[in-house]
Amino acid sequence: MADEDGHGDTAIKAASLPAGLHDAARAPYRRCGRFIYEFAGRKIAGDPIYLAILERGLLQGRQRVLDLGCGLGLLTATLRAAQLYSQCSEWPGSWPAAPSAMSIRGIELDVATVERARHALGSSADIVQGDIRVAAFGTADAVVMLDVLHYIEADAHRALLERVHHALDPAGLLLLRVGDAAAGLRFRISQCCDHAVMLARGRGLRRLHCRSVAQWCALLNRCGFETQVMSMSAGTPFANVLLCARPASSAERPTEAPCSPSNTGRTPEPRRAPR
Repeated sequence: MADEDGHGDTAIKAASLPAGLHDAARAPYRRCGRFIYEFAGRKIAGDPIYLAILERGLLQGRQRVLDLGCGLGLLTATLRAAQLYSQCSEWPGSWPAAPSAMSIRGIELDVATVERARHALGSSADIVQGDIRVAAFGTADAVVMLDVLHYIEADAHRALLERVHHALDPAGLLLLRVGDAAAGLRFRISQCCDHAVMLARGRGLRRLHCRSVAQWCALLNRCGFETQVMSMSAGTPFANVLLCARPASSAERPTEAPCSPSNTGRTPEPRRAPR
């Protein structure tokens, strides 16, 4: 059954993190001042991605997580808080076990943002200043890119995604959140918000390099990924989707394939490439 945006995917219901988990996730940012603390709290509470990752176990069992365009490191803060919160009796019984990544590495372009993230998170994450188009990735079990690619010129998308594919283990996972350029009014609202953010950060109005979900899936396929789609706009006016992409083996890789809808509460077990 298609969702409200017309995609045959499973929508994330509008909900929020448990209060204790939310408080633990935003707590590190208190040392960055009231504005950053309040921003982090509202973002973690209002963005459906953090709930989805925990509720659906999207990063469960992933020991080395690479967060590209990590910003203030809110994903790291949420994952670390979940590890602690899961040890108490308030962890939702319907959720899978909390992610237990041993290593979380973030790469962020903005120097001031990197400094704030390091100040907040300390040794709980490795936050590196760099341009993800050229920065060294190393290897990872999971790579996360949330609302990043449309700020990068379209001609660089394929090379970047191919580098991500190379960095991932054969059973690795890419979580890529993008806007759907075919989503009409909701997409236009998303663009207005993006432009407002750029203006607020003193970057002026720059062209955003967007694609439809079908175009994103086709690009990921050309880069060697098999992709599933999840709506990621519940509780927001935006046209966001989460693309869950796994490296396809050479034997399985199609020449061109559409995205597969996600029909279950959790993503299926990844396929391992033949050795």
